[in-house]
Amino acid sequence: MAYNFSIGTTVSLLLKVECYSGYKAEERPLRFTARRPSAPTREVIEVLDQWYGVGYQCFKVRADDNHLYVLKHSERDDAWTLESFRRAAS
Repeated sequence: MAYNFSIGTTVSLLLKVECYSGYKAEERPLRFTARRPSAPTREVIEVLDQWYGVGYQCFKVRADDNHLYVLKHSERDDAWTLESFRRAAS
């Protein structure tokens, strides 16, 4: 989840992500937790999309709470962040 503190400044939420590693490391996320006290662990139910950029990889996933998340893995930092969140339709 991104937080806007001022115009043009965005801070992303750091995550701990467990991944499936098949023919390559960090092939796809299985579950994730925000790096903050008492944050729930979310199971990835479905990977809806994935894309690559220079030095990063993104996954759009549906979690066990039925909400949509975009998870980003920075290859340089080996860090995961939550880039986007969309609440499931009621």
